Amino acid sequence: MTTSAAGAPGVRHFLRDDDLSPAELLQVLDLADRLKAERAAGRLVRRPLEGPRAVAVLFDKHSTRTRVSFSVGIAELGGYPLVIDAQGSQLSRGEPIEDTTRVLDRQCAAIVWRTGGQDRIERMAAISRVPVVNALTDEFHPCQILADLQTVRERHGRLAGLTLAYLGDGANNMAHSYLLGGANAGLHVRIGTPSGYLPDAGVLEAAAKLAATTGGSVTVTHDPAAAATGADVLATDTWVSMGQEGEAADRMAPFVPFTVDDACLARAADGAVVLHCLPAYRGKEISASVIDGPASAVWDEAENRLHAQKALLTWLLERGAGEERR
Repeated sequence: MTTSAAGAPGVRHFLRDDDLSPAELLQVLDLADRLKAERAAGRLVRRPLEGPRAVAVLFDKHSTRTRVSFSVGIAELGGYPLVIDAQGSQLSRGEPIEDTTRVLDRQCAAIVWRTGGQDRIERMAAISRVPVVNALTDEFHPCQILADLQTVRERHGRLAGLTLAYLGDGANNMAHSYLLGGANAGLHVRIGTPSGYLPDAGVLEAAAKLAATTGGSVTVTHDPAAAATGADVLATDTWVSMGQEGEAADRMAPFVPFTVDDACLARAADGAVVLHCLPAYRGKEISASVIDGPASAVWDEAENRLHAQKALLTWLLERGAGEERR
């Protein structure tokens, strides 16, 4: 778990999925469910950013769902989303991360950053006096997994003991976050990926240790049928992540057997749920019949980014302020 920043006692950050303990993860998910229900009832009760207080939301990479969900969520929590694109900031011109952080943490209640290397966001969190949230790095996508876990629990009524199979690039940020986040929730996580696309060994080891404490498990296989058979959840992601566009032609062939299509879905358990973090490329990593079919929870999953992130920000802000969590 990420430790508090030096000189900032009590500040918690969310940089990777295991920065929450299993018990804390359930607290955030329970709060996300309550916030979703209150919103559906036309009530916005929890407003820790009332004032309004600003939250800086930085984008070094393209975004649709992250930009929309954080902007709307911060506003609904009573705050002001200060959205900053990389090309419009001094970060893009070489300003040190530490200098930018020292400016932002004096004026904002939290900092949300979508960037490249994990080391960048870790440098920010190391000195920030306010919570720093990973909105995607090359290594992890933890906010997406919060939404995915909320969605799975809505559909299946529980998390612990379920089997989640991720088919696709085992070395990308979604695979890493499914390993850590799924293990944290007590899931049996299977990564089905071609040879040569293995998860980071350190992440796999951390996930295995975590699973041993929650009753879950982690498995990596190069057999797509073995990954999908009996799974309660099938998840996938684009085969070409941001920054890999130049490799697209070479990356396609190895992944074709790992397509989440009707044959793959037929191997899964009855009532299996299908997830995709989007954007999706129909006819490649997932078939149109599956993503647009009755097993798909993709649109609930996209909506739940809003509720899960509102819950996360609320939890981080109230914990840092020493307020009682409800």
